Amino acid sequence: MKNKHVDVVKSHFIFNSKLACALLLTITAAQANDSTGYVGTGGVEYIKNKNISMHSEDLYISKEQIRVNYEFKNLSNKDITETILFPMPAVPSFIDSDYADTNATYDDFQVLVNGKPIIPQLHVRTFMRPIIIKDGDKTFADTSVDTTEIFKACGINQAEMMTPWTYQFDTEVINQQLLNCSNKKLDQFVADKDDPSYISWDSQIIYSWQQTFKANALTTVKHTYTPLVGGSVHLGAEEFNYFCVDEYTARGFHDSGARPYEALSYILTTGANWAKPIKDFKLTVERDPDELMSFCWKGKGKVKKIGATTFEIKESNFVPTHDFDVAFIMK
Repeated sequence: MKNKHVDVVKSHFIFNSKLACALLLTITAAQANDSTGYVGTGGVEYIKNKNISMHSEDLYISKEQIRVNYEFKNLSNKDITETILFPMPAVPSFIDSDYADTNATYDDFQVLVNGKPIIPQLHVRTFMRPIIIKDGDKTFADTSVDTTEIFKACGINQAEMMTPWTYQFDTEVINQQLLNCSNKKLDQFVADKDDPSYISWDSQIIYSWQQTFKANALTTVKHTYTPLVGGSVHLGAEEFNYFCVDEYTARGFHDSGARPYEALSYILTTGANWAKPIKDFKLTVERDPDELMSFCWKGKGKVKKIGATTFEIKESNFVPTHDFDVAFIMK
């Protein structure tokens, strides 16, 4: 049985958005844990590192800020240098809903290694969903495909691919440029070649840096940034299930029947790419005073209230098998 936490009036992690559940599920999907790997022509590749363990992870999540403190341990007798990847959410090029300030997230990402700030390298990838035939009708596949090289071949540079984050360019102009380049590889993604507004794509930012882990020693890494937060005017039945909202929580909702909410997601599963389970894991989640909060938790740790609006989960020898999605629901 799932370990549920529900925040009620009496007493009461990670995203593109899950708004109107389909859009919200897209948006909320991906603040993330660090992992080792590389960014190649075909996209991001994550690899499991057998010599470095995540000794501890202290994760704080609120709508205003995400803070992550890691301790990594080199289990070998030699220094090891790896590429560390930190992926941000894939943000849609077209948003028809209440969406987060992507520019704020992009601008305030900070990394400290052993207490000293570093400047990570920035990579931008684009993704599109192929058109498939389902029940005799054309529709888009659930899984997107990395299309970065197609965008580059059509003369679209990295700054333009970042437009969903920075708003520096007009996405319809970029879409028209895609159509004008007549790249046959685009045919599987474009439903209407006469209207650039019907082209849909996502932009993902990935931060990376080279990190040397000293032999038999701990390396500390800290991130802070503003999360992407989705939202909608009503928490429906599908979202009830997704965020494990039960009857006890529902009793705290406003009598009007309207259930406006905001939500975010944090990818925990990349934390399983290290040599061992996470020895000590702590998750702290904070809500606003005028909100209820609900999420699913499949670990062994119990949810504890440690403040008026703050809740904590601790795990030992933790292997993340699920990601963390939380809804902040107006009372």
